[in-house]
Amino acid sequence: MNRREALRLLATATALGLETPKVFAILRDARALVQTQPGRRTLSPDQNEIVTAIADMIIPRTETPGATDAGVPAFIDLIVTEWFTDEQRTRFREGLADIDVRAHHRFTKGFVECSPAQQAEILTEVGAQMLADAEATKRQTEPAGETKPRDNFYQTLRSLILTGYYTSEAGATAELNYHIIPDRFDSCADSRAGKEANR
Repeated sequence: MNRREALRLLATATALGLETPKVFAILRDARALVQTQPGRRTLSPDQNEIVTAIADMIIPRTETPGATDAGVPAFIDLIVTEWFTDEQRTRFREGLADIDVRAHHRFTKGFVECSPAQQAEILTEVGAQMLADAEATKRQTEPAGETKPRDNFYQTLRSLILTGYYTSEAGATAELNYHIIPDRFDSCADSRAGKEANR
């Protein structure tokens, strides 16, 4: 599998929410292949801080690693850099800017400077909008001349966070308890015992 194929798998999983064990194993291999990026390439430092804050709110560090521990912000920058189209990249940046604008309007400071309770209030608001957009898309019968609504930014961000986390070593082993190598050895059964049972 080359780097481009690995990115396609990760981006497709993000879009479709794929999670069967076989697909999950392939995604972990794909993530390992693309994890070699040198540093942030698309998101500005401020945008990266917003992504990091949101990722850590969605998957905080508890007795298991959090989103930042699992390298989720770097994963998101990688997908946005190497897989998103220019239009998707622009919408993603606009979505991050919108989060910051909401924080400034409501609390007169940037999202990252807000308290956890204030950040949660903003995410609750954009989450409600995400659900409303999803419901509208389900009910939509596009009249002539109207265009389909754009993808919801927060849905995209949440999908990236979850895919980035659960395909990481930390997310897979500590959170999902997924182990590629079994934790016990079951030897082969004695074939003679099977033959005697069939008599």
